[in-house]
Amino acid sequence: MRHGKVRVIVMLTACFLLILSNVYALWANLLWPEATGETVLQDGILVVDASHAADGYFMVRADEGGSERYKLRVQLGKKKVPEYDLTSNGEWTIIPFQLGNGKYTITLFKRGSKGYTTGGKLTVKVEMPDENAPFLVPNQYVNYNPDTEAVALSEELCAEKNSDAEKLEAIRVYIHDNYLYDYDRAESVTTGLLPDIDYCTTNKMGICQDLAAMAVCMLRVQGVPARLMIGWTGKIYHAWVTAIVDGEEVRYDPANDINDVTPKSYTLERYY
Repeated sequence: MRHGKVRVIVMLTACFLLILSNVYALWANLLWPEATGETVLQDGILVVDASHAADGYFMVRADEGGSERYKLRVQLGKKKVPEYDLTSNGEWTIIPFQLGNGKYTITLFKRGSKGYTTGGKLTVKVEMPDENAPFLVPNQYVNYNPDTEAVALSEELCAEKNSDAEKLEAIRVYIHDNYLYDYDRAESVTTGLLPDIDYCTTNKMGICQDLAAMAVCMLRVQGVPARLMIGWTGKIYHAWVTAIVDGEEVRYDPANDINDVTPKSYTLERYY
């Protein structure tokens, strides 16, 4: 009997160590954005660190003190993303190269008494070996770091999952069973409000963009490329997720999934 217990303990210990080693291996391969200074460009007050363009992102800041506010335009040929909001707090902001490979134009606009004026303009040639790279790292809209609770939750939920499909399903079931849609927060939404992943995990609820950003975070740290999608379901402005699972795009709508609702149509405006 004693030998039997020893064998069980040994087996359980081995399983635990295997899971731990898999989690460590995944964690070691995660890419956490940083401004490393190898490729820094500046024009006017616009400063761009493009050291990791091949990894799907750049870091940007406005080199100016005070409490100014700015708009940042990111454009690839005729394709562009709606302008990002930036402040002059001196901190770097992570912006994705989500439009694919090519020559990007990055323009900073500074708000003045008579509207916005150009504060700087730069070009960056982007060659990503994997065009899904922007959808595997944090950015301004899907904002997380190693200490974000959703990261640890993802590791816990997916520790024993082998396929991307299993990971997506584990995350979906967890959010469906443990989170609510925050109707009060929805009524107070203001223009320019960014998704808040920490709000979700702290309150176990959120609006569509919070829930979608949290799900995207949890997928990305598992190595599953995922996009935060923003557009409309019918006439309702909405946010959802598109994950790349086994080479196929899979739509996942956390907010409507929580409420067991299936919209008839989705119209995309932008993605991050």
